[in-house]
Amino acid sequence: MRRIYPAFAYSDAPRANCWWDQTCELPRRPSLQSAQRCDVAIIGAGFTGLSAALHLAEAGVSVMVLESRHVGWGASGRNGGFCCLGGGMLPNSALERKYGYEGRRDWRQAEIDAVRLVEEIIDRHGIEVDRHSTGETQLAHRPSDFSELQRSIGRIEEDYGVSPALIARTELSDHGMSSDFHGALTLPIGFALNPRKYVNGLAKAAEASGAVVFHDTSVTEICRRDGGYLLRSPTAELRVEKVIIATNGYSSEDLPPWFAGRYMPTQSSIIVTRPLSHSELSAQGWTTPQACYDTRHLLHYFRLMPDRRMLFGVRGGLLANRASERRALQRARHDFDEMFPAWENVETPHGWSGMVCIARDRMPFVGTVPREPDMYVGLCYHGNGVAMASYSGALLADLVLGQKTDRTYPAAMRSPLRQFEMGRFRRALMPFAYAGFALADR
Repeated sequence: MRRIYPAFAYSDAPRANCWWDQTCELPRRPSLQSAQRCDVAIIGAGFTGLSAALHLAEAGVSVMVLESRHVGWGASGRNGGFCCLGGGMLPNSALERKYGYEGRRDWRQAEIDAVRLVEEIIDRHGIEVDRHSTGETQLAHRPSDFSELQRSIGRIEEDYGVSPALIARTELSDHGMSSDFHGALTLPIGFALNPRKYVNGLAKAAEASGAVVFHDTSVTEICRRDGGYLLRSPTAELRVEKVIIATNGYSSEDLPPWFAGRYMPTQSSIIVTRPLSHSELSAQGWTTPQACYDTRHLLHYFRLMPDRRMLFGVRGGLLANRASERRALQRARHDFDEMFPAWENVETPHGWSGMVCIARDRMPFVGTVPREPDMYVGLCYHGNGVAMASYSGALLADLVLGQKTDRTYPAAMRSPLRQFEMGRFRRALMPFAYAGFALADR
């Protein structure tokens, strides 16, 4: 497999100190050891792949999921746990310019439906995910950002059919958000969860419905055979009629070759404190269970979890080696101390990184690979994949089944990914983009 980052990014090292791994055990699953057949093979056991497996298995399709490490090893098991609106980055003006008024409305409805789908899966299968937070809260980094939040209320009401709550700077402490922010806006859609518990429950639900999940099974080659596909791993082969590729930011340039240059993995890093005492929470004045993020382009995202640990994440890593990993976590700690100065002596024993994935056109893609009508892909959720990846998996299942779906399937998600400029060297573009974002965030 050809990938655009050094091997370090795809090793266990960046996630070695992930807090979520301490919160629940994963069942041991075997690797694929003998030649087998099934209707559909799914590559990748994250939110996308497992949601697709669940919905296909419930429809009576024989499904096998091939995962190179274990369930949730990639972004699905190491993210911030924000089940929220998002998945794309285009504003309404660009959505309407490209897809028209109905296209814009369809995309916004899909965002809502994605959150509802996760909620429905959790409730229907009794998955305990440590749920908290009523929607999510965006905090204004600058006074002008608060003005922008005020102006966004009408758009939010039109897009999502809900009324957000505006919080003035002087009222932040009343909401348990004492800080240097310039106000906030709470949008009452979404919630926070433990992503490892969710992806673990999703895998068990898929297996209970008849899907088979293999660990430690890397797919090294996909070939056309007898009207279907032959998938090769180091230990066995699998013959299938159809394939779903659900590897997102951990994809390769040649599996399939069409992927080359069409996705951009970029790093996000998270630190987690030890449990905070009530006196420490009071000293900072931060007691809200809300899932929060700020208005920066290179945003911070953070939340106080039910066990009183504070999770704090940052975007913006461009390299992938031991030194850059150390610097990314140091930057996260520096920003954490600036935002929450009363906690500057609070330990953060857990810190890790992972890859989010962005597209050239800044929207996810769910559909078939061009000229490969039985090969399906879903990827590029722009750092908001808990809900949208789960939803994309359900859409992929509908496409594989060839049935008319009641799910909203926006035109914005149907456009095949365009290649980035500079192809395999596209990472060289990112320092310039990030420098611009950093300058705009000042």
